[in-house]
Parts: sequence; structure tokens; C-alpha cells
Amino acid sequence: MATEATFTVPSDQFPLGTVFTQLPDVTVELERLIPSRDIVIPYFWVRGTDVEDIEKAFSDHPGVKQIQLVDSVEDEYLLRVEWSLEYDDVLSVLTETDIPLIKATGTSRRWTFDIRGDTRSDVATFHSRCRELEIPVTLTQLHALTPVETETEAALTDTQQEALVLAYERGYFESPRAVTMEELGDELGISQQAVASRLRRGMKHILGSTLSETDTSNQ
Repeated sequence: MATEATFTVPSDQFPLGTVFTQLPDVTVELERLIPSRDIVIPYFWVRGTDVEDIEKAFSDHPGVKQIQLVDSVEDEYLLRVEWSLEYDDVLSVLTETDIPLIKATGTSRRWTFDIRGDTRSDVATFHSRCRELEIPVTLTQLHALTPVETETEAALTDTQQEALVLAYERGYFESPRAVTMEELGDELGISQQAVASRLRRGMKHILGSTLSETDTSNQ
């Protein structure tokens, strides 16, 4: 089943995030991503500065081959960048795994981007590849593309869902366990006790919803 996921990454770890070093107040929104033979070409909108400053901010980045202004609307600029695939980052992983990028927005703090896989396994492959390259992405949302949100999904908080998804992907529920609760906490940036609480409350919601649906179907 097609699955959408939302990831975040520190702004300085995402290719286009280098602009914030010199221009901390701008907002960048990725328009589209076009993979080519040995480069990837992102088109993106930049708001809050002059186009000359944007071009200068990217000039020294090792991944940038060329940057040019495509269009402008008032104080918003659409730019085209030729980005080398030899530079390991989120853009190169998206191209390598053939995962469609739906949306990406960046500020001086972090980038948030939405991707879509034909299956949940596709999203897991993207996440694993980022970890192999030590790209510090954090999964914040994961859901199947269904017409109506299930009661179970509605019952879970974002943090509970994040912890459960990560625990499942890392093999916490396998026997023997492939990851410890402490390791999950390190990846989520929270304490071991907080991980335990999120998993316990999330499982309680899932079991409560599932058992309730079973009782209803048997009546």
C-alpha cells in the first residue's frame, strides 16, 4: 500500500540548507526535483532576500555545479540548481532510491520534507540508506494512503506513532530484540523512560481500538 512519510533534518545537513548560514531569515521551498544522469536538479523558491545574495550563498558549496534564476514574483525567486550526485545527501538518496518528493520546506532550524513510497518498505529503504550515509534524518510521521483515517491512527499522538514506527523498523518487537530501548531513545533524542512511556501508551491505544472493533464485529 502506498505510504507517505514526513522526515526532518537539521538545516545544515540538507543541501539547500547552506543558504541559511549567510541568510538566516529566508524561507526555502522545494518546487520539484529532476534527476539526471550524473546530477540532480532541484527547483526551489526563496523568500526574504535578494537574488544576488542567494547566488552568493551557494557559490562555495561542493555539491553545486550551477545556479540560475528562473522566475521571480515580487520578493520570491524561483531558482534552478545543478547538484552533483557525487555529494552524499538527502537529494542523492531520493534519486538513488527513486522515492518521489512531495514537498520540502526549510528554515534556519530544520528542513521538513514529505516523501511517498509505493509500499512502506520503500520508505524504510530510504530511511536505512540515509542512516548508512550518516544523514541525520528523523521520521516524524508515517501513514498509509487510505481514504479515511482509521480510529487507531486517530488515537495515537504523533510522538507515540513515531516511537512505534521506529521500534518496529529497528526490530524492537522481534525475538530476540534487534535494538534496545536505550538505543531507540538515543535516536529519538529522548530518555529511555520516555520511550517506554510512548510505546506503552501507543500499544494501549492500538489494543484498545483493535479489541473494540473485534467486539463490535462479533455482536
